[in-house]
Amino acid sequence: MYSIISAAARDHPQRESLCDALAAPLTCAELDTRVRALASALLDHGVAHGDRVAVLGRTGLAWALLDCAALAVGAVVVPVYPTSSPSQIEHILRDSGSAWFGAETAEDAARLKTAGADTVWGFDEIAAWADGAVSPALDERIARVRADDLAMIVYTSGTTGLAKGCMITHRNMYVSSANTVRQTGAMFAGVTALALPLSHVFGQTMLFANLAGGARTHLLPGIPELVPALVELRPTFLALIPYALEKIRKFCRSMLDEEAERVAVATGLRMLTAGESAGSEHAVAAALGGRLRYVISGGASLDESTAGFYAAFGVQILNCYGLTEAATAVTVSAPETNRVGTVGKPIPGTAVGIAPDGEVLVRGPHVSPGYWGAAADQRPVDAQGWLHTGDIGELEDGYLRITGRKKEILVTSGGKNVAPTPLEDRVRLHRLVSNCMVVGEARPFVTALVTLDEQQATRWRAEHPDQDPATAIQAAVDEANSLVSRAESIREFRIVTGDFTVANGLLTSSLKLKRAAIATAYSADIDQLYMSRG
Repeated sequence: MYSIISAAARDHPQRESLCDALAAPLTCAELDTRVRALASALLDHGVAHGDRVAVLGRTGLAWALLDCAALAVGAVVVPVYPTSSPSQIEHILRDSGSAWFGAETAEDAARLKTAGADTVWGFDEIAAWADGAVSPALDERIARVRADDLAMIVYTSGTTGLAKGCMITHRNMYVSSANTVRQTGAMFAGVTALALPLSHVFGQTMLFANLAGGARTHLLPGIPELVPALVELRPTFLALIPYALEKIRKFCRSMLDEEAERVAVATGLRMLTAGESAGSEHAVAAALGGRLRYVISGGASLDESTAGFYAAFGVQILNCYGLTEAATAVTVSAPETNRVGTVGKPIPGTAVGIAPDGEVLVRGPHVSPGYWGAAADQRPVDAQGWLHTGDIGELEDGYLRITGRKKEILVTSGGKNVAPTPLEDRVRLHRLVSNCMVVGEARPFVTALVTLDEQQATRWRAEHPDQDPATAIQAAVDEANSLVSRAESIREFRIVTGDFTVANGLLTSSLKLKRAAIATAYSADIDQLYMSRG
């Protein structure tokens, strides 16, 4: 992976590259100098080829520098989510056998030490190393790194049970990042803000895609920091997860009334279908920086109305599809051939097939060689080399459409198969809703648990003192039901106390629903839903 950085320094030494938030960007030459100095410091501390380096912290320049330096000397990066629980951190450190540790804050360092880490380097300390001297042994160590050497062990979200450590090689990551750039053309030559967590493989792939494509990349800790910075950063493209796109859409509602938003969605969807583009002279476009044209969206499904909303203000959503076991990228939508409702075509060198039961199969040089540690006996690919994704989909003219998740398809007692995600996505768009989980497995009909966004709910109650929030949310449920047949529709819903969060164990670190855990925690509420209909 270091070759991406060294090639850019050689070919484009003065091109702007990485920086923290609103700081002045490092040039490609300056970035290479810092990575080499930091890599030398790692050698001086005794980091050996193949040693695991666990890193806990939010996205920022120090994280990215450590990432690149560790990979340059053949060490193996083990990202740890900042939101991980103590037991999750302990599992990752123990299972990976990490010997070296980096942390953003003193609190993060203490969490690593509690989980078994010895000496922990702080990000400030790491950043200072990047100004040091270059070791005479560095080039020899860099030359030892091979394409099929292990680059990262990325622990999967773990919607059920303990997270598995997925092995990602240098070849895996290079193929995914470089071919994402090839698929999307000149887009990566622009300006972007990366607020995806580097603890997730999507964030890692986009970091290296930005470096490979020549983007000026502003690194931010997360979406709360990104939204107010957009006006000043003025990105031309972004990479986000649907949850972030929904949050930004909700933020933009302060500039629109409900009717204006409905018109924008309808207009945007029409333009997407017709292949038209919109102007961007509007307060919403200005809030997005004024020149944002593309957003790569991945990590989960995206409600089509959100794609329509952004299209109305000159922003094209490029859906992509992937999973940790394929270093994120399997398919990516391209600006010139974007097809609404699909996740694009396979990136170069990737084969996608559909099994007889509808499962999406993937084969290519970016597919992981397997799992590490406790999960080492599990194989992600079959005898023919196909990775079984667990997702249900279909191919049309080479475009992939994801229609559900194999393990998440609900089957009612009447035998109806129900994909819960589209319903949940649409309900969650309502201003009062924080989260939603559809229920119906082995039940006579479909229901839903809904949690409130307490800040929005407080405002709403002040504006509507005589109304029950359930009345407003019923409209969101009705809209979601318009997407499906009567047998698949939500017949009843219940507003429940609390929320689904990472902290209470009801969401994964990548914000996916832990359905079994939620069903257990809210079993009494689910029982009430079905008692109410006899």
